[in-house]
Amino acid sequence: MKDIVDASDPHRESAAELLIRLLASEHELGRLADELAALAAAEIGQDSSVSCAITLVRNRRATIVGVSDEATGRFDEIHTDLDAGPRMEAQKTRSLIRIDDAEDEKRWRGYVDIAVLHGLRSMVAVPLDIDDTADATMSFYAVQPYRFGEQTLLAVQRLGKLVERSLRVAVRTARFAEAAEHRQRAMESRTVIDVAVGITMAQAACSQGEAVAILKEASSHRNIKLRTLAGDIVASLDQPEPTTPFAD
Repeated sequence: MKDIVDASDPHRESAAELLIRLLASEHELGRLADELAALAAAEIGQDSSVSCAITLVRNRRATIVGVSDEATGRFDEIHTDLDAGPRMEAQKTRSLIRIDDAEDEKRWRGYVDIAVLHGLRSMVAVPLDIDDTADATMSFYAVQPYRFGEQTLLAVQRLGKLVERSLRVAVRTARFAEAAEHRQRAMESRTVIDVAVGITMAQAACSQGEAVAILKEASSHRNIKLRTLAGDIVASLDQPEPTTPFAD
């Protein structure tokens, strides 16, 4: 990622240009989250180094964490295990949460004590609005106290809007791709079942409806999925499993 977000390069791309390039790279969501976190850390840490973590929760259960470095990843795991801290508070209140100095912070004592042990003194968490199926938070950490002043917070919020839009597009794209994959799998299962229905019609000299009923009863009796039973029937005739042609 250094060649993409090196803050010392006077000719480096803007954050918006980098985000567009990342989206065009067709990374999976996990890799994209890592790239976004590295970009965000470089963008906000131009004057003094910071680290970043981006947490994306999809469908209330699948969590993707992107981090700018391994140490931040380890600390973010502790944050998640504690189920308390600025990121959780930002998610709950949908507002920016800042800790100026972890040593003086009275909230979330378990969290801030661990932060100090990791050498982290100041942090800020920003909620990102994605869509009805996903929620995200972008968190920044610094070893210096009072690292995130008002001007830096404005930069964090501006960058947060760009990252938010990028994640929104990425999540939507992933959702469409997953839906297409599910439809393809359903069609493939349908093809095998249709072939098994035809075999059953020929063997039992029955109608299509009767063949479907026979297969469903057999599937229930054997306690296996209809798709699995259909595959077994086709395989019993020493025939390769039928394929479903798809146009690219």
